[in-house]
Amino acid sequence: MPSSCLRLLPTHQHSELPDRPTRARRPCIRSASALAPDAAGPGTDLLALNVMLTFSKEHIVRSERLLRNSIFPAVLLAVMPAVAFPQSFTVKVDDIDRDRNFLNAQVYNGLGCHGENISPRISWSHVPPGTKSIVLTVHDPDAPTGGLGWTHWNVVNISPSVTSIQRGASGHATLLPVGALETLTDFGDSTYGGPCPPPGETHRYVVTVSALSVASIGVKPASSPALVAYQMHGNIIAQARYVARYHRTSH
Repeated sequence: MPSSCLRLLPTHQHSELPDRPTRARRPCIRSASALAPDAAGPGTDLLALNVMLTFSKEHIVRSERLLRNSIFPAVLLAVMPAVAFPQSFTVKVDDIDRDRNFLNAQVYNGLGCHGENISPRISWSHVPPGTKSIVLTVHDPDAPTGGLGWTHWNVVNISPSVTSIQRGASGHATLLPVGALETLTDFGDSTYGGPCPPPGETHRYVVTVSALSVASIGVKPASSPALVAYQMHGNIIAQARYVARYHRTSH
């Protein structure tokens, strides 16, 4: 037997060994048939069998754990149903340049500005479920009005099935969506009023489409922007915003 292997003897022979110093050695497990004839016995067979069974049981447990950890995630992904996430409610302004600046066609004609004052085409998509009407507003938060801003356009009571307002529709009932109503802006008119910041300034123009839970709000063409906002309060399901800009030169 190699010197590095500890010989396992049957229990009935232990008393026959002479007293001598022992040293710790790495156990070497072999079957009873491989032991020397004088070492064979029922005790050795039982010890070797127990060791082999213990090793086999641990190996099986580790194999099952590895198999379960590798297969379970794949099975879980296979049986999970696909979840459809709702798409975002969005709005887009078409009549602007690549940098989101309004063109001269949309600029106001007055107060020192010399644009064509044509309302832009505005479209939206993915209107949320439960929407019964839509309100469109264009507002300048940078206007020098002590923080009140400036309302450039209000269109209310738009049907939820409508997804756009065409270019130049403002002021023309036949071009507006059926049932839609334009209300007062801060220019004092119930029609679109284009950008016209003070000379040398760049202003933002926030285009907001609001999905409401009511079919209409109680306003008239002469209703102020504040009254429109008041009637919308508590009825808004969702809002989509788009920020455009316009710079007015100093000359």
